Amino acid sequence: MRIGLLTEGGYPYVSGDARLWCDRLVRGLEQHEFDIYALSRSERQEDEGWIQLPPQVSRVRTAPLWMAEDDGVVHGRRARRRFAECFGELAAAVCAAPAVLDGSEASGGVTASEASRGVVADRFGNALYGLAELARDEGGLVGALRSEGAVRALERACRAPGALRAARTARVPDLLSVAAHIERALRPLSLDWYEDDGLGSVDLCHATAGGEAALPGLLALHFAGVPLLVTEYGVQLRAHYLASSAAEESSAVRALLAAFHGALAAEVYRRAALITPGNTHARRWQERCGADRAKLRTVYPGMEAARFAEVGERADGSGCADPDTLVWVGRIEPAKDLISLLHSFAEVRKEAPKTRLRIVGAPADGPEGALYLAHCKALAAQLFPDEAEGVHAVGDNPVSFEEIGGPEVPSLAEAYASGSVVVLSSVVEGFPISLVEAMFCGRATVSTDVGAVVEVIGGTGLVVPPRNPRALAEACVALLRDPERRARLGAAARARALELFTVEQNITAFHGIYLEIVSRSPVRRLVVDDAGDPLPFGVPAEVHVPGRWTEARLMVPGRPRWAAGAPVRATAPLPAGEGA
Repeated sequence: MRIGLLTEGGYPYVSGDARLWCDRLVRGLEQHEFDIYALSRSERQEDEGWIQLPPQVSRVRTAPLWMAEDDGVVHGRRARRRFAECFGELAAAVCAAPAVLDGSEASGGVTASEASRGVVADRFGNALYGLAELARDEGGLVGALRSEGAVRALERACRAPGALRAARTARVPDLLSVAAHIERALRPLSLDWYEDDGLGSVDLCHATAGGEAALPGLLALHFAGVPLLVTEYGVQLRAHYLASSAAEESSAVRALLAAFHGALAAEVYRRAALITPGNTHARRWQERCGADRAKLRTVYPGMEAARFAEVGERADGSGCADPDTLVWVGRIEPAKDLISLLHSFAEVRKEAPKTRLRIVGAPADGPEGALYLAHCKALAAQLFPDEAEGVHAVGDNPVSFEEIGGPEVPSLAEAYASGSVVVLSSVVEGFPISLVEAMFCGRATVSTDVGAVVEVIGGTGLVVPPRNPRALAEACVALLRDPERRARLGAAARARALELFTVEQNITAFHGIYLEIVSRSPVRRLVVDDAGDPLPFGVPAEVHVPGRWTEARLMVPGRPRWAAGAPVRATAPLPAGEGA
């Protein structure tokens, strides 16, 4: 079959989200054909270029989200009236939409009945598709979404009865900020991706994230009936809430943007054929945001187990791990809470004075990561000022900060192999990749109960509350003193990781999901004979077999192949080799 892979800020670019996962998926499903439709996030990302693509990728189309030049489209009076009606309805739905969460992460949340939610969802969806049809008919909405009329429509919606309480306080700068954000989010409406020779020609759209990445899939479903699959390994709506809580914006802006993204997520979940969260933590978020439980299929991310095989196989006691060493591996940033880890390690040293802690990782991008690393090093020096045995000896700090590629830690696998217990101390975590890597290496683990940690561990490691150094220390000491227990937990962890978290299981799961969706989708191409009568068996079964040789059977002069929704006149088969 032919898959339209929809990405935002990731594949096929060299840098970006979910790049490795998408590449493994495409390469693993070589029996299918892939068209990639990618939205880029920055000029730098585009300048860095693409990774090398496999032969099953037949087309790549890209568009920037980070900039949108004025398309020069001048709407006539009728088009301006259509825009005012559709955008006014969209703004009214956003301002009246109840916030998805209780307000702890989204400001201004209110509650509403299920019937009210359904009315708002229909209103938002109808307005969204009305804008998409206007963009298709008139050539683009960039200028219209930036116009004074859009800002005035937002203002009327904020002042209308029943609007969000926080939205009623919105001032002109707030409205301008919200309008600019909505314009950026709706840029996919103005793309020319939805014709019969674009997304209308694929058998299935697979959005690798929610939000803007799934918006082209919604339009392909609306215009051509192409079924939509949505995969979220990190819930986009949750990421927006976390980012907005740290942004310096007014409560009105946060409330309106939370309502807009909540309505967009609900529409994506409502129209998707299936939704594949990466873990139960993401699945609960999706259900809370309006996803139908019957549409959800949990598919764990796939990771390459082979790179950890050597360490994992020797983790039964014959390995070279230091029994008195704790290891932390990851990206150094505040969410990983290394401060609590260092305080916990001070407690560990009281019970096991020979224990060492190796922190392996690089700081997060930007000045915040470097500043946090410096703060952690200063705290380590303060907690363990001088570990010298004699008066004239040089002190040796039991905490070391290292990066992958150094002489003592040449590879990621060796980083996990250097200690007997791997520690995760995060306060915010989605799917804990470093924890799965430690499991592949057969290491016993101590983790904080955040995100999908408990689901991933499944009883093969110790879990403690976050921001609790004493509990973390007690769990580490318990494993340091019991080598047999460490060995049992490490072996069980490796077996669990090999069963659930490999690339092979991920690819197999998506192959079955693709077939399930396509088998339930109605036939969108009607084949007719010269008299205009339908041919029930005019579309051969081999149209889903990879290879361009089958396209000739459905080609007619002057029409794009796989014309969706319109009759295709049958033609005689071409000789072998022609039309390839």
